Amino acid sequence: MKISRNWLQSYVDLSGTAEDEICRAITFLGFEVEQVIRTGAPQLSHVLVGEVLTRNKHPNADKLSVCTVSLGDALGVKTIVCGAQNYVVGDRVPVALPGAVLPGDFVIKQSKIRGESSDGMMCSAKELGLSEDAAGLLILTDRPALGTPINAVLPPGDTVFDIEITPNRPDCLSHLGIARELAAWFKQDLVYPQEKFRGTPDASLRPRPDLLASVRVDAPEDCPLYTAHIITGIKIGPSPAWLQQRLTAVGLRPINNVVDVGNYVMLESGQPLHAFDARKLAGAQIVVRRATDGEKLTTLDGKERILNSNMLVIADAARPVVIAGIMGGENSGVSADTTDLVLECAIFKRQSIRATSKRLGLTSDSAYRYERGVDPHSALEAAWRAIDLIIETAGGHVVGPICQVGSDVPWQREIVVTHDYITEKLGFDIPAADMRDAFEALEFTITREEPTEHPARGPAWTVAIPSWRDDLDRPIDLVEEVLRVYGTERIPPARVTVPGLVGDDDPVVLFNRRATDYLVGHDFHECVNYTLRPGPEIAAWVSTAAAVELALANPFVEDQSHLRPTLITGLLESLKLNQSRGVAASLLCETGRVFIEHDGQNLECAAVGFIIAEAAKRHWLKREPADFYTAKHHVTAIAAMAGIDLARQPLAPCTGPSFGWQEGQSASAGNIEHGWTACFGLLSLALAKSAGVEGKVYAGIFAILPEKLVAASAARKRYADFSLHPAALRDLALVVPTATSAGEVQKALAKSARAAAGNAFALERVAAFDVYQGKGLPEGTKSLAFSLVFRAPDRTLTDDEVNAAFTKIQADVTATSGYQIRK
Repeated sequence: MKISRNWLQSYVDLSGTAEDEICRAITFLGFEVEQVIRTGAPQLSHVLVGEVLTRNKHPNADKLSVCTVSLGDALGVKTIVCGAQNYVVGDRVPVALPGAVLPGDFVIKQSKIRGESSDGMMCSAKELGLSEDAAGLLILTDRPALGTPINAVLPPGDTVFDIEITPNRPDCLSHLGIARELAAWFKQDLVYPQEKFRGTPDASLRPRPDLLASVRVDAPEDCPLYTAHIITGIKIGPSPAWLQQRLTAVGLRPINNVVDVGNYVMLESGQPLHAFDARKLAGAQIVVRRATDGEKLTTLDGKERILNSNMLVIADAARPVVIAGIMGGENSGVSADTTDLVLECAIFKRQSIRATSKRLGLTSDSAYRYERGVDPHSALEAAWRAIDLIIETAGGHVVGPICQVGSDVPWQREIVVTHDYITEKLGFDIPAADMRDAFEALEFTITREEPTEHPARGPAWTVAIPSWRDDLDRPIDLVEEVLRVYGTERIPPARVTVPGLVGDDDPVVLFNRRATDYLVGHDFHECVNYTLRPGPEIAAWVSTAAAVELALANPFVEDQSHLRPTLITGLLESLKLNQSRGVAASLLCETGRVFIEHDGQNLECAAVGFIIAEAAKRHWLKREPADFYTAKHHVTAIAAMAGIDLARQPLAPCTGPSFGWQEGQSASAGNIEHGWTACFGLLSLALAKSAGVEGKVYAGIFAILPEKLVAASAARKRYADFSLHPAALRDLALVVPTATSAGEVQKALAKSARAAAGNAFALERVAAFDVYQGKGLPEGTKSLAFSLVFRAPDRTLTDDEVNAAFTKIQADVTATSGYQIRK
């Protein structure tokens, strides 16, 4: 928001106040001054008003002239060579004499140009730092006295403050709003503009229902207030210089007197307005309605907009003419031959304006204000102010009928706050008189003042909040307002004392940190990818129903349209990038959030994923390549960090629509219904190829609900004593069906071994060390060999007691499972 100092001066006296003081005040009031821009000509010495006496063609140059220029009796006549073409003899222009320094450190010297002496330079507006217009000399049409210093002739410069306004303060998106704040800070009076028109049309003129007969609002929930005034007999033309200067100072281009007044009042009060050419309103009607699906409107920027039924428009009897609160149509506004206009002043629902603006990708100064909130209780005053300025600059009269739909709902909001409460929240005392002064400076009316139970602590105030401060609704809000005006720099220094809190990071953070440390320690490179992925990619990993649930309602870009259900997709993209650049990074990992659809809900999970690609780099020593068990080993380690013992969980092969995994060479464990899930193994070869990845890729992912991590982190590990006595080892080979997994046999064998050992000693470990299929075994079977480790905590085990237990194990496992002992 650009704020002009000269403009502010109309409402609050800032004369004698330095720019730095104003910037400091704006900052301490809670806003940020991003830039200070100074306009107008700088102080220029040796630049005077001169008059062209003669103009002759340069003898040695076609585009130059040799002129004689009078600078008054004191300085006489000078000869100047000039290349401009826009002046005639008798024009008065700025003349820079030798010794003058123009903007850009351009020093004027006496010189010869193509053989002709030149005693200075006649200047354009650009050369004086006034504008970018360098097309010709600056003609001084007011004909000031010859020899007058140019700074005494040119309009005074301005200082423009570019201020970042916080979203909760839409009242400060105007010069009056900032002036109100500065008046409170500097303890100055605030002068409001006084409207001459007060809502009554000229009784001597007949009403003009032929220009506007009626206004109808079909969507009152989106437009609670709409007013329209008819002004006849206007003449479109340029705005007066003072109006153009103010608009130009804040970055707006003057257009004509009516349009400029609308922009001026919006920047003055914060209330957007729109002026219609009355003759262009079909049927002399205005209808505030929602557009129909597919309805089209070409806006002032020349672009055709396709509307839908959620968008609010201002229409006449035939068609939409304005996208409500955002931008007018190119055929509805005033033009050079407009003589009668209808002035709109309305209040629109901020959510409706924001949704339409985002949907169309169209924004404007009015939309920016409507989105943040416009004070409905000052709308009529803004309309009256605009009518005054239109009549002043374009002539005309206000005639009936004046149309208004909706009304100004009485505003009343009061907050009760005590001196003691404010002091307690601030942590230091501010005198009650200063608090009261702060409220009054901000135009907060104290409607009641009552003593409290402890009169020494100050009174209780009932504070009426003005309508433009809709952001204030709690006592704590008034504490902030008092401190803003009192001055945060006046907070007394004090020692800060706070209780020390001993705590740990969030369980998800701890889990991610442990998993990353583990994988990086195994030579993985950590990656970070977006949580949003493209729709076609998601379809290869989840069902159609899940893809619908993961889709964003309004994605910013097409390739970030869905929440990611897995980390593998981003890692594959990173792998492809590395392979295409010849980077030998084949081990990649990532921690982050994934979203798993379950029963129509998206469950946000903490996840760890990794991929292992075939290394393209050549090594002097050939090593075993990664395989299914490599991926399983890493997933098992990661699951253990979350308190999940993957070795005790049943594994299921990925079959059918395995969503990214190669059937027969990948497996899954767990279920999101139980709070976690894991997949690992070889990625689909077709998927990897379509992703542009070379070679086989093994991968693994573990995802868990955050609340399960909380439970896992709460379980503390405890010290367990260990035996110093030697272990007893036994090997056992079992003949089992080919389809039976080693894990299933291991569990059955471990169960029998624990039962056989009882309380006498412990089964320490059961591990498979050999698998055999072929000659000597029945068809459809395989041999699995396991090593059993026994140990007692207090003694060395004897062969007799171990053999006795081993015999029981063989008998039990064959009896309960049907497995055969291989001998």
